[in-house]
Amino acid sequence: MTSLLPNRRGLLLALAMWLAIGATLLGMGRVPICSCGSVKLWWGVVQSAENSQHIADWYSFSHVIHGLLFYGFAHLLWRRWKWFGGKPAAWALPIAVAFEGFWELLENSPLIIDRYRPVTVSFGYEGDSVLNSLSDICFMALGFWIASKVPWRASLALALVFELFTLAMIRDNLTLNVLMLVWPLDAVRQWQAGG
Repeated sequence: MTSLLPNRRGLLLALAMWLAIGATLLGMGRVPICSCGSVKLWWGVVQSAENSQHIADWYSFSHVIHGLLFYGFAHLLWRRWKWFGGKPAAWALPIAVAFEGFWELLENSPLIIDRYRPVTVSFGYEGDSVLNSLSDICFMALGFWIASKVPWRASLALALVFELFTLAMIRDNLTLNVLMLVWPLDAVRQWQAGG
């Protein structure tokens, strides 16, 4: 399997996009760090004002899964592109950063914040701090890097372990998060709330 890790130009482009996403989030009025005034490496209380405000939280596992998925999609596309003489390896990570950054911008827009609040386990969700959003992109890049180093079956196994682990720990995961955003179910919401 050919690695899709970027060359120096691709890495610099990914870094520039990461910085631009941070600047855009600041321009949107997002708080740079937790309004509590501190920066913590880990925050594990989902139903709290500090959720999605620090460097890592339970949802960091989902962002690693994003990276695993983006690498898998890029690898499938590379196989198609190579027949046309394309060389996407240098651009796979910057494209993944762009997609993840787009999600961070959308996730922190009033449209998604207002959608999350009533239908997900994240009651009272106010959006991410810029620090948390940029950390989420870094966790995605970590997943992308892991996928470049291990067989696809190991990536799949890791994604499943993360999904089951967060489901057991907080009654939420990437799958439920997407489900509740797109097609909210009262039974799932009640279960997530501990009912």
